[in-house]
Amino acid sequence: MVAAQDCCGGSCAAPVTRDAAWHRAARWARCLAWVSLVWMLAEGAIGLWQGVAAGSIALIGWALGSVVEGMASVIVVWRFTGDRTVSETAERTAQKLVAVSFWLIAPYVAVESVRDLLGEHRSETTALGIVVTALSLVAMPLLGRAKHHLAARLDSAATAGEGTQNYLCAIQAAAVLVSLALTAVWSGGWWFDSIVGLGVAGAAVWQGVRSWRGDDCC
Repeated sequence: MVAAQDCCGGSCAAPVTRDAAWHRAARWARCLAWVSLVWMLAEGAIGLWQGVAAGSIALIGWALGSVVEGMASVIVVWRFTGDRTVSETAERTAQKLVAVSFWLIAPYVAVESVRDLLGEHRSETTALGIVVTALSLVAMPLLGRAKHHLAARLDSAATAGEGTQNYLCAIQAAAVLVSLALTAVWSGGWWFDSIVGLGVAGAAVWQGVRSWRGDDCC
């Protein structure tokens, strides 16, 4: 059995022991990352299609965020494959890469949100967009909670960052769902879509900083 140093600079109560239970948790982390990747690819494709059709920057931003979250899942799969499973260097690399994945989406969403807000752009409602965001609102918190539990067991900031992205996806889904519903019943609520987009961009930047620091690992 190998004792690993904690990723929070000594703030955890005890070092992690890489016993059989730890390796089972690592396999679960990899498995959930694969599940997330498949979900995110489907969610991103449908969300982008419907976002473009509806002219909704919040829905497009959410869909692109799904693609970025899929990248985080790929990183976690890489992290817990082969010899990298027990590599501290691989953990630190994955942690940084997950942080970068948070930052990739922020500039586009922020710029498009400001542009639509200044131009008073009005998005349309899409039934399929409402369905897919509602499904994500249910599924993503479950995945996020499971990954945070595994991250604590594994002492893995990369896994925690991926779980946080699932939580962020759920928050985005809730906001986009409200935006689409509001647009359907109140034409004067056109601005809410852009405000949601700005909130998504800000949250992505902040969570990227937290992931880079490894703040979520414990």
